[in-house]
Amino acid sequence: MAVWCAVLFLLGVGAFLDSTFTFGEIFRRINSILFMLVSLGLLVRIKTKIKQAQAENLQGRLAQSEAEVKRLSQSKKTVLEPKSTS
Repeated sequence: MAVWCAVLFLLGVGAFLDSTFTFGEIFRRINSILFMLVSLGLLVRIKTKIKQAQAENLQGRLAQSEAEVKRLSQSKKTVLEPKSTS
């Protein structure tokens, strides 16, 4: 993520220098395409991170539910066991 941000920062510096010193029309086209591609990459990365976080959340909830089921089944066994009287 830091690499993407660094690339966007450098493209921003390039765009500023281009608008200040008017390096040429070619640089403007390349710069705008690079901005677009890097932004698209950032959006895809953010979307995959959100999906990954949701999957981890679901896995955590599943593990928690499995532990609860195990605890309840053990307590059910102790309740249903006949008490032996001596």
